[in-house]
Amino acid sequence: MHFASALPLQSGGSLRDYALSYETYGTLNAAKSNSVLICHALNASHHVAGVYAGQDKSEGWWDNMIGPGKPLDTNKFFVIGVNNLGSCFGSTGPMHINPATGRVYGADFPVMTVEDWVNAQARLLDALGVETLAAVMGGSLGGMQALSWTLQYPQRVRHAVVVASAPNLTAENIAFNEVARRAIVTDPDFHAGHFYQHGVVPKRGLRIARMIGHITYLSDDVMNEKFGRQLRAAVSREGADAGSGLHTVADYQYTTQEVEFQIESYLRYQGDKFAEYFDANTYLLITRALDYFDPARAFGGNLALALARAQARFLLVSFTTDWRFSPKRSREIVKALLDNRRDISYAEIDAPHGHDAFLLDDPRYMGVVRSYFDSVQ
Repeated sequence: MHFASALPLQSGGSLRDYALSYETYGTLNAAKSNSVLICHALNASHHVAGVYAGQDKSEGWWDNMIGPGKPLDTNKFFVIGVNNLGSCFGSTGPMHINPATGRVYGADFPVMTVEDWVNAQARLLDALGVETLAAVMGGSLGGMQALSWTLQYPQRVRHAVVVASAPNLTAENIAFNEVARRAIVTDPDFHAGHFYQHGVVPKRGLRIARMIGHITYLSDDVMNEKFGRQLRAAVSREGADAGSGLHTVADYQYTTQEVEFQIESYLRYQGDKFAEYFDANTYLLITRALDYFDPARAFGGNLALALARAQARFLLVSFTTDWRFSPKRSREIVKALLDNRRDISYAEIDAPHGHDAFLLDDPRYMGVVRSYFDSVQ
């Protein structure tokens, strides 16, 4: 959907002549009261459920959650997935043409915040004729958007489902994001964000950024269970034949160009795959939006005061081994909402999968979400 009128941004700038890519699932009822907006995390998109005709492995990123008979049942709800501005999956972003210059935006694409994304999503809902959402739902960065919806448009949201999220990032989280960004901007192919003009992609930086991020999405237990200290089969055979095979520094330097441990192989695979489809400027932009989000900042750090505007009912879900967005952070939101006497349900799932648990098929997690949406009118 194209929008000609300028979108005012939190930075003081604006974005005009932009487009939002979106998908819908299910049917909007006559009262237009059964809409559920899905907000995506860092490297996801508007394709939240279903498969594309004739395309293998094209399942939506939350296909286990959304669809006919699933926890968010599209036989009952009209589900809307929107790709955020600045992303690289269809909505206007750094890879598109700046109408003011006729050149690709690149590093000149304006700074985006969670609040900007919510305002853009609200415009899309206006165009679709959806005045009030039955619910807004998201995990991780998507959960921050869901929370922000209840503050920016409290009259338009009846329920908010916030999964594996936080009211802001810790210093450690910001640090991980910054290391990943430095990997990208110091790649010789980055060219200050205007690499498109040079016909190159900073794949080395993107690979490292993804590897860093992926480590933080998994728990130590899962990494040990899946990979442990296992060597790849070929390395194991060589070691059996000739000890470690590493007799000099030169031997070690040569070997580290290859992949010895299974965990190395896994991370390199994830990094290589990511670098083929994700945009470097998008990565910088979205991680900055994560860093900036902090609704309590305008209230002297008092989250209860910040959330006093919210009128929705809430479901919050966290996972015990998620150290990137720990249960402690979800409980901060719970306490602030309870301080405001809001209606809230909270589930802390004992799951071994780390942050990625919000995308997986834990039956307790799915049961909690299904039960909650069964109660949504």
